[in-house]
Amino acid sequence: MKHDQLALHAAEPIPAPLVDAALAAGMAPALAARIVEASRPRQRDAHLIDDAQGAQLLMVNGSRLFHLPPELVAEFRMALDAQDDSLVQGLIASSGLQMAPLIDDVPLAAPPVHALSLAIAQKCNLGCTYCYAQQGEFGGKAKNMELETAQQAVDLLLRKAAPGAKVNLAFMGGEPLANRPALRAVTSYAQEQARQRGVNCHFSITTNGTLLQADDADFFEEHGFAVTVSLDGPSEQHNRLRPFKGGKGSFDKIIERLAPLLERQRQMQVSARVTVTPFNLNLPQTLDLFIGMGFHSVGFSPLLRASNGQAEMGPEDMEEMLQGMIACGLAFEQNVMLGRRYPFMNMQNALREIQRGTHRPYPCGAGAGYFGVSAEGELSACHRFVGDEAGKMGNLAEGVDQARQTVWLEQRHVHQQQPCNACWARYLCGGGCHHEVLARGRSACDYIRGWLHYTIGAHGRLGQLAPAWFADPGNADGD
Repeated sequence: MKHDQLALHAAEPIPAPLVDAALAAGMAPALAARIVEASRPRQRDAHLIDDAQGAQLLMVNGSRLFHLPPELVAEFRMALDAQDDSLVQGLIASSGLQMAPLIDDVPLAAPPVHALSLAIAQKCNLGCTYCYAQQGEFGGKAKNMELETAQQAVDLLLRKAAPGAKVNLAFMGGEPLANRPALRAVTSYAQEQARQRGVNCHFSITTNGTLLQADDADFFEEHGFAVTVSLDGPSEQHNRLRPFKGGKGSFDKIIERLAPLLERQRQMQVSARVTVTPFNLNLPQTLDLFIGMGFHSVGFSPLLRASNGQAEMGPEDMEEMLQGMIACGLAFEQNVMLGRRYPFMNMQNALREIQRGTHRPYPCGAGAGYFGVSAEGELSACHRFVGDEAGKMGNLAEGVDQARQTVWLEQRHVHQQQPCNACWARYLCGGGCHHEVLARGRSACDYIRGWLHYTIGAHGRLGQLAPAWFADPGNADGD
C-alpha cells in the first residue's frame, strides 16, 4: 500500500472463489445487509473490516489500514461494540498505532484556483425530469456565455498557475455544445495561454450527447478531452428520465452521435455517467451494456436532490442501489483477478483513494481551488451552485470573494458537520456533496459507509490476489 505498508500480522493469501455476474447479483442483497450493519458508526477513531484472515483495522487518523492478528481482532471488536473510547484508545496505544492528528479544526487556507467549470451554455434541448439546473437554465432565461467572458475565466484560471502546474477547464451547462463556437475558441485560447506559461491545461466536457457532430470527435481527440456523456440506462429507462423537451426519447440519437467518439478515442476518453433514480436501479445490467459499447469508464451517482423534488432516492432506494453497486464491485473483482479490464469507475476511484490513503476534511475542491462560472461571469462554489446564493463566490471582474470563501471553508470543514465529526468515514467522505447536503441534508450516510466498507475489503482481497492492478500506473493514476 502507498498509505501504510506496516502489518501487525503476516498476511496469508486470502481464499476468494471467483463468482459470475448472476451469482454476484444473487449474493449482493444479503451481503449488503451485513455490510450496512457492520459499517454503522461505533467509534470515531477506528473501524474493523472482516476478511478471511480475521480483520483489517482502519485507523481513521491518517486513513491507515492494518491486518490484525486474531487475538487483537477480538479485543478491538469488543471495545468497538461497547463504544468504549478509553478502551479503544488503550488498545491503539498498546498496539503502537498512536500518532499526532493529521487534521485539526483549522480550515483550509484558500489555494490558487486550479479548476473552473464554465456554464458555457445555460440552455438545453432535453427535458430531464430531475435536472438540478432547471432544464439547463438555472432558473433564469436561456443564454450563452460570450467568448470574452470565457477568456476572462481562462485568465483567472492561469493567473497564479506556476510553470509545470496542472489546471482543468471543464465545460458544462445546460448543454455545452449548444454554444460550440465559443467552446472551441476558448479551448484554443486556453491551450495557447497555458503553453506560453508552461502550464498543463486539461479539458473536460459533460454533454447529453444529442448535439454531437462527427468533427467533434476530431476536436476532442486533438485536445485530449475527457468527455462524459449522461446516459441513464438502457433505452426505455433513459428515455423516461432524459427525453427531449417535446417528450421524444433521446437514447437512439445519442448512441448514433456517440459512435465517432467511441471509435476515435485515444487521447480523448469517453465515459458514461448514470444518474441513479428509483426508476433505473438495474446497475449490473447497465454497467455491462455500457462497457460493451466501448466507454472508457462507467460511473453511477445517486440522485439525492432534484430542483423539482422528483425522482429523488429514498432510504429503500439507497439500500437497493448499494446492493447493485456491490454486485458490480464483485464483477469488477472477478474480472481483475482474471486479468480483464472492467472499467467500473466508482470501484476504480474508491480503490485508488484507499491505496493513496486519502485523508481530507472536505468532500471535494468546491469553493477552494474549484469554482463554477455562470454565463454572465458570476463565480460559485461549483457548477451545481450556479445561480444559487448559498454558493456565491464573487465574479470574474473582481475575482474570488475572499470573505465569502473564508466563511465557506470554515463552515464546510468536516469537523463542523454533524453527525460527521463522530463518524469513522469522515476523512474518506469529507461530509458529502455540499450542494446536496445544504439542500436536503444527509440522506446517503448508510450508503456511503456501506460502499466504503465493501471497497476497503475489496482492496485487501485484490492487494493479495491481484497486486499487479495497483502496480499499473494507469490504474493508480487515472486508468
